[in-house]
This record gives sequence, structure tokens and C-alpha cells, in this order.
Amino acid sequence: MTEAQIKLKRTEALLAELIPEALTQLNDARLHKLSVIEVKCSRGRSDAKVFLDPSSFNEKEKNAYLKQLRKARPIIEDFCLKDQGWYRCPKLAFEFDEQLKKSQTIEEVFKKIAKEKKEEL
Repeated sequence: MTEAQIKLKRTEALLAELIPEALTQLNDARLHKLSVIEVKCSRGRSDAKVFLDPSSFNEKEKNAYLKQLRKARPIIEDFCLKDQGWYRCPKLAFEFDEQLKKSQTIEEVFKKIAKEKKEEL
């Protein structure tokens, strides 16, 4: 692992800790219950995607949360900047992580196939 990759991983880990803390500092209590699953930074660390846990929200709620997070983005970035003493913070983009849902669907398909094969035998 190169030094640049180590710095990238360190930044991602720091953001994964700081963003939930910043969310709890906001006045909107709805944002306090959001869970950050993962943070992925671009190679130059100028942008970062923040993946949130979608488990208990429907599509309408997800859209409302994303709208609120877009409004709160500068405040969250400023919190991270001040906490770490960085010169600049990555520009944050929030989205709900749908990979878990996809993997569960794939596992269900595999179970269904296995069940059908057992029935054939």
C-alpha cells in the first residue's frame, strides 16, 4: 500500500467518525438517527461519497433526508475542517447504500435455486 493510499484510507476513516458526530450537532433531530456505513474519497481527496444506512426508510423519506443533508453539507464540512484543523475538507455527497439490499436479493435467489435443485432430486 502506497503512502497516498494510506492517507486516503485515513481520511475516509476520520470522516466516517466525524460525520455522525457532526450530524448530532445539527438542530434537525431527524438527522441524528442517520447511520454512516462508509465514506469513499476520490483519489485527490477533494470529493467524498458518504453512504448511509437505508434500512428503515421508504423512498419519500430518503429523498427528504437527502434534501436536508444537501442543505446541511456546508455545516458538516465546516465541522470536519475545524475539528481536524484541515486546510480544506472534501466536498461531501450523501447517498443511501443500496448494496446491502442487492446482496440480500441475490442471496434469496441463490436459496431459491438451491431449494429447486433439492426438489428435483
